[in-house]
Amino acid sequence: MKHWIVWFCGLCLVTSPCAVWGQNDDRVKQEEAQEYFKRWLSEDVRYIIAEEEKEVFEELTTEEEQEQFIEQFWYRRDPDPRTAENEYKEEHYRRIAYANERFQSGIGGWKTDRGRIYITHGPPAEITSYPSGGRYLRESHEGGGSTSTFPFEVWRYRNIPGMDGEVLLEFVDKSWAGQYRLTMNPDEKDALMMAPGAGLTLAEELGHAKKVERPYFQPGMRGRYPFMHQRAIDDPFIRYERFVQVQMAEPIKYDDLRQIVEVDVSFNELSFDVRQDYLGLNKDQVFVPVTLEIENKSLTFDDQGGSHHAKLAVYGIVTSIQNRIVTEFDEDLELVFGSSQMPAVLKSRSSYQRILLLDRGMRYRLDLVIKDLNSNHVGVVRVGLAPPSYKEEQLESSSLILSELIVPLPNVPEQQEMFVLGDVKVRPSVKNVFSVENPLGLYLQLLGLGMDQGTLAPSIETRYRISRGGDTVIELIGGEHEGLRVYSDDRAALIKVLPTEGLEPGKYRVEVEVMDLVKGQSVRQVQDFLLVASITS
Repeated sequence: MKHWIVWFCGLCLVTSPCAVWGQNDDRVKQEEAQEYFKRWLSEDVRYIIAEEEKEVFEELTTEEEQEQFIEQFWYRRDPDPRTAENEYKEEHYRRIAYANERFQSGIGGWKTDRGRIYITHGPPAEITSYPSGGRYLRESHEGGGSTSTFPFEVWRYRNIPGMDGEVLLEFVDKSWAGQYRLTMNPDEKDALMMAPGAGLTLAEELGHAKKVERPYFQPGMRGRYPFMHQRAIDDPFIRYERFVQVQMAEPIKYDDLRQIVEVDVSFNELSFDVRQDYLGLNKDQVFVPVTLEIENKSLTFDDQGGSHHAKLAVYGIVTSIQNRIVTEFDEDLELVFGSSQMPAVLKSRSSYQRILLLDRGMRYRLDLVIKDLNSNHVGVVRVGLAPPSYKEEQLESSSLILSELIVPLPNVPEQQEMFVLGDVKVRPSVKNVFSVENPLGLYLQLLGLGMDQGTLAPSIETRYRISRGGDTVIELIGGEHEGLRVYSDDRAALIKVLPTEGLEPGKYRVEVEVMDLVKGQSVRQVQDFLLVASITS
């Protein structure tokens, strides 16, 4: 059952994605990313993206926005979001590969007319091919008689969304070089069209019409040209309409998904960030804290007599690679602030966390949907979950969690609470952004620790290092029990708070190395983070 809870409002500045060290590396990665996004728009989805979507994508300015747009683009077209695969996406890239293999003619197969139609609408129900052209007996709707043609193909589609009845498409290779073009007029395949006295229609053979009177030269003659049986689809206006329609992107077919997610084509409705960490529980399972973070300024606050309320619904579903639903959850969240607090609130971010229990060594998919209940704006994110397979008798560690709030608790809570790991409250910084005004909290779980037989306790040595551009700015060495909280014979948590006072704003890296003095084994974890001058700047 849904219930209202208050989620955490923190102070964290919006920044770019995780830092990449070195200006040259930054520039190269940015160029590669922009080349990827440009190619995705101009090649990968050129034929299937709606014009409105294209306009929105071209207005996006950050890699993060572009990545989220692409994620939602495919999500909106997924016929069954509960399966591990996006069947639409896989079929689309299969069609591109087929087109490149089958229709290449001096240019990539995907660029040809046949490639475009195949990628957009898939394989036709039937193909009639005349790869060598040659003698051809015209159908009655073409005027009868015989002629010689260029190589051509006729593709028959039983049903194309948005178009009534079956659709016949002709592709003609006038160059004799494999460059088939989509045509509007069936006479374009006639190689003798301009040859006087050759390739005559039945009416021309009997002297009832002249070649210059053909509908090819006089479109108004269609329907009045002798012995030419006109079908409805032969009307020039209908032919032109179909010629245009068949080259347009198909509409998104999955209305049921749209009703669930309601992702508006304006895209930038409600973006949020997600972080997942992995902590060992036992030999078979892991804890996976999934933390969401959203800018408060993107939420709609309802003024209720001097107090401002934001309400958010969160839905999540975890599926295995066997397409089995592992768990589903939903939550209703609420933020309440007084008017005097709102200026600071709108500059900060809010966090929500759900801790999942998953099997080691498995692969999962997590789909998250959040909805602002005051504005009905919706955001969707899909992430992969890959809990590690910890080795027995080997010193292992969790991911290194950087936290702006890390507080030991006197006892382990009786019920699972947000941001609580054992007897420590740890609120991860999803974007790893911190203020120079506050210290940097570190949380690292250790697994497979050895026990000193004399003291019946672990014995470790820890080394902490903060660097900038490869140069060490802070280095500390911890004692054998400093910051260590032991929970079982082989499982413990390392907690440390590092000072950032005196450090200049910028990109940094923190390294934590732990040596097990009993086993003689070590682990090392590294995280990049960003220091900013002020959390409200």
